[in-house]
Amino acid sequence: MNSLDKRLKKAAELIRGSKWLCAFTGAGISTESGIPDFRSPGGIWDRYRIVTYQEFISNHEARVGYWKMKHELFENLKHAKPNKAHLALAELERMGILKCLVTQNIDGLHQDAGNSPEIVVEIHGTNRKAICIDCNRTWPIEEIHSILEQVGYEPKCDHCGGFIKPATVSFGQAMPEKEMGRAIEAAHRSDVFLMIGSSLQVEPAASIPRLAYNSGANLIFINRTETPYDHMATVLFRESASEVMEGIINLIKKQ
Repeated sequence: MNSLDKRLKKAAELIRGSKWLCAFTGAGISTESGIPDFRSPGGIWDRYRIVTYQEFISNHEARVGYWKMKHELFENLKHAKPNKAHLALAELERMGILKCLVTQNIDGLHQDAGNSPEIVVEIHGTNRKAICIDCNRTWPIEEIHSILEQVGYEPKCDHCGGFIKPATVSFGQAMPEKEMGRAIEAAHRSDVFLMIGSSLQVEPAASIPRLAYNSGANLIFINRTETPYDHMATVLFRESASEVMEGIINLIKKQ
């Protein structure tokens, strides 16, 4: 049995035997769905400067630039489909094993894969909706993108006149209290914590696996690159998330 087989077997044993499994996902789980790494050279974040929440509120040019970036991002995201790693997490929920799924992602692919909205905690918000920052009215994101050129990339609420932005957490914007509370509670409750596709560089999200570890959970990490907390992991994978999750699910079904 090679190293990968041994790690897959160990991970499957931990997950199958868990009483309260929490999964935590980052951008790396969605790259295999064709969603590019926007931080890479030539990516969207290399061509558009980051606009903070404070700038969005106070500066017309910043709002226009922000929405142009989001419009290009929307074109990249709208045809993306869940991959085998997403589908495996949905399967774990159907098996009654996965209790909570905390995600940094805004793409909605976990719900598309079949995970119930009740267990998915989107700590960075969602790109599927837009929201008025004054009155909190919401719209499907497609509706707002369809009018961007008409309104000069500065959509405003037709109810109160407030600025509209995607329902995602921007730089400088407070994290959603309810979602962060649920994520922290899940970390404390978990006896096995499965992290997929996060560099664990961004706080406060990076603190969630640490909380699980400090509460006694066994950590399983699946990530292409090193993280600052790899030493905490009981099982560590650098392989493809789809390959690893498919292998784990197959082993669980056999036993």
